[in-house]
Amino acid sequence: MRNKKIPLRKCIVTGERKPKGELLRIAYSKDGVLTIDPSGKAPGRGFYILIDSKVAEKAKKKNSIFHQMKMPEQDGFYDQLIDYVKTIEGANHGS
Repeated sequence: MRNKKIPLRKCIVTGERKPKGELLRIAYSKDGVLTIDPSGKAPGRGFYILIDSKVAEKAKKKNSIFHQMKMPEQDGFYDQLIDYVKTIEGANHGS
């Protein structure tokens, strides 16, 4: 019996390759808007970030997401991302 292949994705901030389930998808729509995509199914190009508040804060400090996308920064996106990641971390540690 063949082992099922686990899809790996690369974190846009750290460059680490992890299983898709350990990362949070950020979708880039045709309108040029970035959104947090917890379902992983939103339309548009997808980018991934580790579910770690330190990584999200590093992304904000270095503006790594918008820099790699070569697009202007969206007001409040990094703060929204950090809050969301902290919520997920809290839920995972609470169980």
